[in-house]
Amino acid sequence: MDSSAIDQAIRILNAGKTAWARLSVAGKRRYLPGLSARQAALAERQVASAVRAKQVPPGPLEGEDWSNGPYPVERYVNALDRTLGQLSEGGQPVIDETAVRTRPNGQVVVRVFPETRTDRYLYPGFSGEVWMRAPEVTRANLHDHTAALYRGADRPARVCAVLGAGNVASIPALDVLTKLYVEGQVCLLKPSTVNEYMGPLLQELLSDLIRDGFVRIVCGGADVGEYLCLHPDVDEIHLTGSHRTHDAIVFGQGEEGRRHRLAGTSRLSKRVTSELGNVSPVIVVPGPWSASDIRFQAENIATQMINNCGFNCCAAKVLVLPRRWPQAAALMDQLRAVLDGAPQRFAYYPGAEDRYDRVVSANRSIRAAGERRSGVLPWTLIEEVDAGDSANPCFTEESFCGVMAQTFLDAADTSDYLREAARFCNDTLWGTLSACLIVHPETARALGPALEAAIADFRYGAVGVNHWPVLSYVWGSMTWGAFPGHHAVDIQSGIGVVHNARLFDRPERSVAYGPFRVWPKPAWFVTHRRAHQILPRLVRLEAEPGIGRTLKVMLAAVRG
Repeated sequence: MDSSAIDQAIRILNAGKTAWARLSVAGKRRYLPGLSARQAALAERQVASAVRAKQVPPGPLEGEDWSNGPYPVERYVNALDRTLGQLSEGGQPVIDETAVRTRPNGQVVVRVFPETRTDRYLYPGFSGEVWMRAPEVTRANLHDHTAALYRGADRPARVCAVLGAGNVASIPALDVLTKLYVEGQVCLLKPSTVNEYMGPLLQELLSDLIRDGFVRIVCGGADVGEYLCLHPDVDEIHLTGSHRTHDAIVFGQGEEGRRHRLAGTSRLSKRVTSELGNVSPVIVVPGPWSASDIRFQAENIATQMINNCGFNCCAAKVLVLPRRWPQAAALMDQLRAVLDGAPQRFAYYPGAEDRYDRVVSANRSIRAAGERRSGVLPWTLIEEVDAGDSANPCFTEESFCGVMAQTFLDAADTSDYLREAARFCNDTLWGTLSACLIVHPETARALGPALEAAIADFRYGAVGVNHWPVLSYVWGSMTWGAFPGHHAVDIQSGIGVVHNARLFDRPERSVAYGPFRVWPKPAWFVTHRRAHQILPRLVRLEAEPGIGRTLKVMLAAVRG
């Protein structure tokens, strides 16, 4: 470890932090067009580096690294640019009053997606909302709880150490941009050793901010991370990763860490924000599903389970089914068939085999799709896990590989089932990051307002209705992070949110809605045959919007 180089980077950031904090909205906004252009220019190299490191075979699966890498960054930069453009003109973001509603309990909800005409063309029937914390935020004071960083002259000047995740290439850049533009902090970024190949690409992407002393990037292992966390001139820390990494940072390791944790005292005097994963549930609500419905949703669930080889903080880990639903067996049959047809992949993330063994060895009814061999794990369903077995590692540990448990809940009717599902997820499953509810439109109509009340009962920072809640991550205008209320001793999915391009000061959760079935098939489905052709076009479209590029994306989607 070259501590002198790290010290020099921190000195540069401390010299620049006040300038960034005081920089005008227009001054901050001037960096965004260059970021967008460079991300588009870097995209092919970035994806090539990722698929090489992950040993992804050529073809449709390459689309995942377009959707997980350059695409969310392009969307977020564009969403920030729109918001800052409004700030430049009027001093605060424009909130369309027709996009604001109030739930029966007084909770304020703002529709933030779709944002553009292109969004409406490409995501027909999809929408996204940010729900604010109640009772603090009301319709009358919503503007007072938006873009606080940009109101008044007394803006905090702080240096944040961003410890980037190693699984998804967009996370480090998005975390840095959130800290810069939403919280006003200059950033020292340390990529994970898993994706250290991103270092030079991030240097290029963030080059203008680096040139002007607002960002620095350092590489290295745990010793570098420890040095940054303890450095007296680093004011804050943000990490995306494991709760174990969080605890080592906040409490220390070994006997020292145990003492700090038992006493509930941090060894640090600085704020730590985090996004730390989840045992993510997919809750299937009973309804009159057709055979084609079952096939579509089997592909939807499998996608949530095995995208990026299962190395996602929001990967589906528990499938919750109603025991009395006659079509549960057919759904499981189709899910097994989708997994059987999905190509096996290199389990690139460290520790995957140990985590797989730990959760599989603790259970019976193991259904593996494919053979296990060196570096490759089969897609694995752990079926009919007892929902009352609250200590089962399927429920208490994020396995972070291609494993998903399935459990049944018994209930008299749909409303009772939703109450039982919320109780099970909130009280038994570890984490509060994201959850998916799949609801047939006839069932949704029958439930009426009770469906939204059920969504509110699930304590998750992102909820996807009929689709993977990762849409809240990708779209950029929504928030991404744990449900509020965690503290260091029981950190679970973390503290704080990222992204949040609309600059809401007190968000509670984001909810992404989508049609029960979609045609053409969504490009993020693992069964899509042209994902590697559609996603590059989507990246170019975000960088250079235009009707011609929009039509090319739509044409490729129809052929998928």
